[in-house]
Amino acid sequence: MSPRKSATEARRTRERIIERSVAIASVEGLEGLTIGRLATDLGMSKAGVLGHFGTKETLQLAALEGASAVFSRAVWEPAADAAPGLTRLRAVCEAWITYLERERGAFPGGCFFTTAAVEFDARGGPVRDAVARRYTIWRRRLVHELRLAVETGELPPGTDPEQTAFELIGLYMGLNQAIQLFADPTAADRTRRALARLLHTGTDSAAR
Repeated sequence: MSPRKSATEARRTRERIIERSVAIASVEGLEGLTIGRLATDLGMSKAGVLGHFGTKETLQLAALEGASAVFSRAVWEPAADAAPGLTRLRAVCEAWITYLERERGAFPGGCFFTTAAVEFDARGGPVRDAVARRYTIWRRRLVHELRLAVETGELPPGTDPEQTAFELIGLYMGLNQAIQLFADPTAADRTRRALARLLHTGTDSAAR
């Protein structure tokens, strides 16, 4: 086997492990990841899994990174070419709803990050810090678009971008719960109505 082929196969194996880790963690949490479980699910030896990650914590951090890439592809990238400010923000919000409703291949247990936040919010350590860091990055993206919308007059001048981003994140955590815990078929439409109020421009044309 050539070194190039060996490296390619090793990369693919690592990707398979991360993909399966993300799926398990979305249902059972990051603490639900075990080397034995992954080895069984993937038809590998425990040594084979350990050879790629070494420790459970390293595996958890890799799963977080993999889940971040899925989230970005599903929520941010579809809106990336939209006009900055309110147009892009609304596109992000709609993609976010779609992600929570339909992203069951990668996240069979619902939003990976909501699960991870609940699991680690009272703990310390590198995994908790990595979860918090990803939430911080996402909140900053939302605040940036909200601030642009205020500066360009798309949102009323009294709009507080930090407060609005706080409310947006809470709204989507509530949507995830409504879908996962209650299987509420009206949850997405309720979220859209809440968004219409939260991102209301204050003009008659925007309300129609």
